[in-house]
Amino acid sequence: MTEETMVGDDIRVLLVDDQELVRYGLRLVLEAQPDILVVGEAATGIEALRSVRRLEPDVVLMDVRMPDLDGIEATKQISLDHPDTRVLVLTTYDRDEFAFGALKAGAAGFLLKNTRPEELVAAVRAVRTGDSVVSPRVTAKLIEVAVPHLERNSGAPEEALSALSEREREVFVLIGRGLTNVEIAQTLHLSESTVKAHFGRILAKLQLPNRVQAVIKAYELGVVGVRSPD
Repeated sequence: MTEETMVGDDIRVLLVDDQELVRYGLRLVLEAQPDILVVGEAATGIEALRSVRRLEPDVVLMDVRMPDLDGIEATKQISLDHPDTRVLVLTTYDRDEFAFGALKAGAAGFLLKNTRPEELVAAVRAVRTGDSVVSPRVTAKLIEVAVPHLERNSGAPEEALSALSEREREVFVLIGRGLTNVEIAQTLHLSESTVKAHFGRILAKLQLPNRVQAVIKAYELGVVGVRSPD
């Protein structure tokens, strides 16, 4: 495990993966950016918890399968003890079917390990500002894994969605499809600040803790359906 100090307003990132080569690749991608600094690495869940306490990173890139403490439990503990630290779960999906548990653990989003460098950088920046990352490509696979755990609403979602305005419903559907606030703003011809305001009201009215849970709720209510990955 390696650690570094940092100054300024750089985004502090902790890399958590039991494969050194994976951590090395992530570091190369992230530290090529002027506003991102990898402040530490951890190879196990226990190391991750210790590093978060010591380094107080803004973002943790968290593997799922690791020795001594898996990424789901580590995410849960970080979310409870360090709410200002955002966790992005790294998964391959074809092997990590239990990654759905990270939703309940408080993950800010999900990245595939073959995510393109520019997507990884954008995801880190997005969660740092309070957004969550569930891209359409990842959403499709996520829901495929999560379907057995969902209690799909067999009737019309009108009762559950009655508190939402017409515009909030439009935003909710796009959230369910995996669009970011910027993409929703472009789609609906709104400002990003307006979308953020709608998003905040949607979470409050539906009593949801974060964007990932909003995506799941959209599928539970039948507002959006499972689609094939891009």
